[in-house]
This record gives sequence, C-alpha cells and structure tokens, in this order.
Amino acid sequence: LGCVWRVLRTAEQSRAALLILRSPCFPQLTGVLDDCFCDIESIDVFNNFKIYPRIQKLTERDYFRYYRVNLNRPCPFWADDGHCSIKDCQVEPCPESKIPVGIKSGNYNRYSQVTNANTDIVDCEQAQDLGAINSTLSNYSKEAFEDWARHDDAQDHFCELDDETSPDADYVDLLLNPERYTGYKGPSAWRVWNSIYEENCFKPRSVYRPLNPLVPPRGKGCLCLEKRVFYRLISGLHSSINIHLCAEYLLDEGWGKSLWGPNVQEFRQRFDPAETKGEGTRRLKNLYFLYLIELRALSKVAPYFDRAFVNLYTGDRQEDRATKELLLQFFNETKAFPMHFDEKSMFAGQKIEAKTLKEEFRLHFKNISRIMDCVGCSKCRLWGKLQTQGLGTALKILFSEKEIKNLPEHSPSKGFQLTRQEIVALLNGFGSLYTLYTFYGHNPFYNSYI
Repeated sequence: LGCVWRVLRTAEQSRAALLILRSPCFPQLTGVLDDCFCDIESIDVFNNFKIYPRIQKLTERDYFRYYRVNLNRPCPFWADDGHCSIKDCQVEPCPESKIPVGIKSGNYNRYSQVTNANTDIVDCEQAQDLGAINSTLSNYSKEAFEDWARHDDAQDHFCELDDETSPDADYVDLLLNPERYTGYKGPSAWRVWNSIYEENCFKPRSVYRPLNPLVPPRGKGCLCLEKRVFYRLISGLHSSINIHLCAEYLLDEGWGKSLWGPNVQEFRQRFDPAETKGEGTRRLKNLYFLYLIELRALSKVAPYFDRAFVNLYTGDRQEDRATKELLLQFFNETKAFPMHFDEKSMFAGQKIEAKTLKEEFRLHFKNISRIMDCVGCSKCRLWGKLQTQGLGTALKILFSEKEIKNLPEHSPSKGFQLTRQEIVALLNGFGSLYTLYTFYGHNPFYNSYI
C-alpha cells in the first residue's frame, strides 16, 4: 500500500518514507477493481504517462487556480462548533489585484464571443470599472444570459452550489492554499464524517467504520450496484483527503517556518490492513474507483469544450488560447483510455424504480455537499467543498449523456451547462487524485527520490 506522496520536501524524507512503505507488511495493490472491467496496473501506467503531465500543467493555469467559494455559510444541520483557531486552518486570502480581470467580470462574458466577436477586454490596470465590460453586451445577450441562468438553476445538480455573486464569496488561489494536515481533528471532524457515512451513505454491513471508536458501525446488508458505487465514491473521496493529510503532515514548527512532509505512522493507522481490520486495502481500491469515475466523466464532457465559442475566459487572449488547447489535448488523452467505467449499467432497471433510485442517489450526494459547510477548519472546508463539487459535477456529466450529445455546435445549449465554478472544481478535484492513488514503484516521476 506504499503510496507515493505528493512533492516530498527532501530526498532524505522521501527515501525514508518509501523504504518503510516498501516493507513486506505493505503489499502492493494490484488486480482487477470490483464493479468494472479495469485493473490497477493499467490505471497506473495510463495515469503516469498520459494524464499526470497534462493535469499538472492545467491546474497551474490562471483559469483553474482561482476558485470562488463561500466559506462563511452556516452549517444547516447542527449548531456551529466554531471555527478552528489553529493558524494552519486559515485560508490565505487572494488580493483583488491578483485575480484576472476576465474572471472577476463574471458570467456575462461566458458566451460573449457568440454575440460580440469583436469585443476586446482591456488589461486589469486599464479597466476603470468592471461594469464597463458588461455594457459591451447587447440587450439580447443579457436576456439570453438570464435565460441560461434560469435553466442552470433548474438543472438537476448533485451539489449545493455556492452563490458566486454573494458578498460572502471570495476568490481563493488554490496554489497558495494546498490541501494538507492542519491540526483539525477530534469530535468536530468525527461528527462530519459520521453524519456522511451513517446518515447519508449506503454502507455495507461488512465495512469497518467509523474512525470514531465511540460510534458503533451500522450497515444495510447487500447493496445494489448504484448504492455500492455511491459508497465507494464517498470512501474514495475520504481516502483522498486522508492521504493528503498523511502526505503533507506538519512535522515541525520551526522559527517562522513550518516543516511539512509524509507521516508514515499516520498512513499506517488509516490504511495498513493490520490497523484497519483489513479495510485499508478496500479504502485504497475505492480511491482508484473514484479516479476511474471522474476520468470517465472527463472523457464524456469533451464535446462541450470542443465548440469554438466556449472559452476559458480570463481576459488574456494568449493565455486563454493556450489553456484551451492544453485542455483539449487532455480530453483527447482521457478518451483514449480503453477500460472506462460503464455508467449505462446504472439505473438500468424498470423506469419508475430507476428514476426513484437515481433521485435518491442525487439527493444523498447533495446532502453530503451541504455537510461540507459544517467543517470547522476553513482550509479543510475549502478542499472538502471543492472535491465534493468536482465529484458532483462528474456525476452530473455522466447522467447527462443525451443533453451532451444534442449540444448545438454554434450556440449555447439550455440542455446542459457548466458554470466556471463547476469546471474549476471538476479539474482540480480530479487533479487532487492523480498523485494520490499512484503507488510506489509505478510512477517514473518519483524514481529519482528513491
């Protein structure tokens, strides 16, 4: 189970961690994943040589690094426990001057090329007022945008979306706020995960859960495919978060500078079969499964971005053109994977039963996205909201096949839309998995550390 950590801080740290994780008590994860016709080794090779280099570059582009999020929404399920006061729980704010002008201008520019191809947005320093950008659009364009917005609100979202126009919503530079261990733990954190697993998740009786020993595990017996998929996605998401915490653990607080790196003992506690009553291997396999589901969604949404008028708009034409070219190259790679998960096997029973089950699936996941507003640590809340929204967007894509097939070539569609928030969450959520699920001995990018 020796997981190759993200970017290890020193060669000594990486050698020590990888030598421990290569010991006989950590057998390699291999073989076929359940509920799909795909093996772990094929995913490793495909990720390392095809996906890893491109997703890393994409998430560093301006369009994808700034995420607008409301971290001040109250918890809708229980009295707020209060926010974490540990300094590493805090999110580093993004100065207004750093945000590209096209991103700040909002959704009015999402389809501006369709109706106003000659509109050119001036540089941030030259813009006297962002309202001037919006005034370049015709009344027809504004009415069309309002129509699209109304349809967006009516779509079957799998997530509780933040209102991006809210004064409480802020832009966060994801590169300056990496997901890592912050010290947030104890009853508040347990309450969040127990609410997810025990009240909002379809959980097999055989699964050893939760991490909180004070709460006895409950189960629901054998599960149908759809409920198994739901549980495995949540478990995979949990594994992703836990591996981030183990990989970027606060090892030492020096004078003015903290030292972050891998905590092998923490990893053992969460994933070693001996420490988890054999559950650790299953948790990591569920991380692979989550990767496979999101990879499938990315391959299916490619036609949405293939259309010439869909831009990844920041206001810098050269940057936008290069970002879209890189994104389309990335989509071409995702489509080339030969063993995608077959989502058509889900909700394939009798129409009424399938529709009821799908709605139950959607509402359960939407509830989990709302629970993210109950996380007491701001940085944990940020990444929890982003990753759940990314997965929710992937599910929305997987179950919008007809709408995506019927997208008009030269104009926006009322049948299927993605907001910028959803696009950024989708790519960064997937990007948070690409080094996490990759196990030692497979990833050529890390061999130099051993």
